[in-house]
Amino acid sequence: MAEKDKGHQEEELPEGGEKKKSGNLLLIIIIAVLFLIIIIGGIITFMMMGSHEEEAGAAKTAKEASAHGDEKAAEAGAPAAVSEGHNGSLTEVGIMFPLDLFTVNLLSESGRRYLKVEMNLELEGEELAIELEKKKPVLRDVIIRILSSKSLEEISTAKGKETLKEQIVSELNTRVKDGKIKNVYFVDFVVQ
Repeated sequence: MAEKDKGHQEEELPEGGEKKKSGNLLLIIIIAVLFLIIIIGGIITFMMMGSHEEEAGAAKTAKEASAHGDEKAAEAGAPAAVSEGHNGSLTEVGIMFPLDLFTVNLLSESGRRYLKVEMNLELEGEELAIELEKKKPVLRDVIIRILSSKSLEEISTAKGKETLKEQIVSELNTRVKDGKIKNVYFVDFVVQ
């Protein structure tokens, strides 16, 4: 019987050791998963804060440039300055010229992404509205070519949208004589 007890004890000892090993392994896995979650959360937070700092820095640069009278630097440096209007105030928005809805395919390998956008053009003077009405097909063609040359990645950020606005304003201003287009305002902007 002493031998049976001895044999019985030998069987329990390895079982207890295996339970302890599997418990330690489970604890190590849980700690590793929590560590990864913390690292991923930190990276996401850092990336989100970084993009806001870039936008804030660009806005600050534009405000400083416009305060010193450098309008070209202000327009190039900050999305906020471009959308604020001519005198830096949203209350002083110029004449609006609405454009019809645009639906275009975005530049992609699969060709399955499209953009639906409606926009208004802010004009410097009333006489430009008459010219734009006559040139509406030309304006639509230019805007369609610009929109369809963009990828989802290019237009999905706030900075990308501001760059798109600047490109549209620049291209349209080369085609008008009776004034200047100051800004583009997106009324509807949907990507699918």
